[in-house]
Amino acid sequence: MTEIVALITARGGSKGLPRKNILPLAGKPVIAWSIDAARRAPSVSRVIVSTDDVEIARISVEWGAEVPFLRPADLARDDTPHIDVVEHALHWLKETTGHFPEYLLLLQPTSPLRTVEDIETAVTVANTHHAHAVVSVSEAEKHPNLMMTLQADGTMTRFFPCDVTDLRRQTLPPVYVLNGAIYLNRSTSLLETRSFFPDGTHAYIMPAARALDIDTPRDLLVTQLILDHYDAYLGL
Repeated sequence: MTEIVALITARGGSKGLPRKNILPLAGKPVIAWSIDAARRAPSVSRVIVSTDDVEIARISVEWGAEVPFLRPADLARDDTPHIDVVEHALHWLKETTGHFPEYLLLLQPTSPLRTVEDIETAVTVANTHHAHAVVSVSEAEKHPNLMMTLQADGTMTRFFPCDVTDLRRQTLPPVYVLNGAIYLNRSTSLLETRSFFPDGTHAYIMPAARALDIDTPRDLLVTQLILDHYDAYLGL
């Protein structure tokens, strides 16, 4: 069995949408959606929340996650690299269990529409390809070939130089964007490269309908509306 530990990172000092990780969303706190998906994923052995915030810790425990430590304040600043937070959790796991888990599954709580299916499919991609990393992506809504920059005189130039003349969306090659919902990395790779996206990273192409990220009040409102009409939104 491949050991996979899910780590949900939830800092208390969010600025764009204060307290966003524990705001109510369709009957439960935002972070609870990620905790619930991770707990129900058969491949995940533990669900740990890394936070500096006592209230977030309490709510996370109530919804079934482990909060075995409070993150040090120097790892909860606005400019703290995410990799530092993950390394802290990995070293805690090594100190308490005697080893690093084979894979660390980083789940950001601001992606509440991520499902058990998404997690398990990413794990399947990792196992199939013996991958050091699998990252969730979604097809880009706007193609880079359609993007322009404006010059001082108001004229346009292409942001992404290309020779394509037929700019209809259906004729352009598909492009993908990182959506932030799933980062599945071998612990050894994370510690060696300090990157969630090392060379040879595989993609899990996640439906854009489940890839919404909550960062603003508008995002929260849109997500609430989606959850109120989830089946219709997914076309079920």
